[in-house]
Amino acid sequence: SARDWQLQKNGKQWLLGKTFDTFCPLGPAIVTRAAISDPHNLGIRCRVNGNTLQDSNTNQLCHKTESLVAFLSQFFTLKPGDVVLTGTPPGVGCFRKPPIWLKKGDIVECEIDELGKTTNRME
Repeated sequence: SARDWQLQKNGKQWLLGKTFDTFCPLGPAIVTRAAISDPHNLGIRCRVNGNTLQDSNTNQLCHKTESLVAFLSQFFTLKPGDVVLTGTPPGVGCFRKPPIWLKKGDIVECEIDELGKTTNRME
C-alpha cells in the first residue's frame, strides 16, 4: 500500500493507496473452496528480505468468509471468480516502532498454507 496516500494525501481514505499499477499482486493461485482443507485455519506470513514481519492464521480474521459474502452481497453483485480482499495480520511496517518502509530492491514474500507463496522485488 502507498501509505503516504492512505495516511496523508487522500484524507485517510485507504482505497486509492491500494490501487496503483503493480500493487496487489495475487497468486500463485486462486483456488476454489474444495482445494483447501479449511479456509478459516491457514497459516499466513509475510517476509521482507527473509525476515518474517507478519505471521498469523486465517482463524484470526475478524469475519468469516460466509459473513463477508452475505454482507457485501447487500451492496453489489458478486460473481464467480471475484476476489474479496480482507486486510492483513498485525506487523504492518508503518505501524512498527520504528516504522519499516519498503525500498527499491527489497524482496517481499507472501505465503498462505496450502496455496503457496508469491515473491516480488520492489522497483
